[in-house]
Amino acid sequence: MADQTLNAEGLNCPLPIIKAKKALKAMSAGQILEVRATDPGSVADFAAFCKQTGNELMSSSSEGDIYRFEIKRA
Repeated sequence: MADQTLNAEGLNCPLPIIKAKKALKAMSAGQILEVRATDPGSVADFAAFCKQTGNELMSSSSEGDIYRFEIKRA
């Protein structure tokens, strides 16, 4: 279960990543951020973001036009 949820629906790259980075910065290590986005490019963006920052992409899924990511703060 996520500690915090970020609604980035309707935002295009790079805004979902920028907002997630800001949210994660305010969280403690081990906490989980759930991000909901509609930008199809966010799938690759969040995978690259997590690899680059050391945060763990715990899950990535989609339901219709909504992409959902769970990121654990490093």
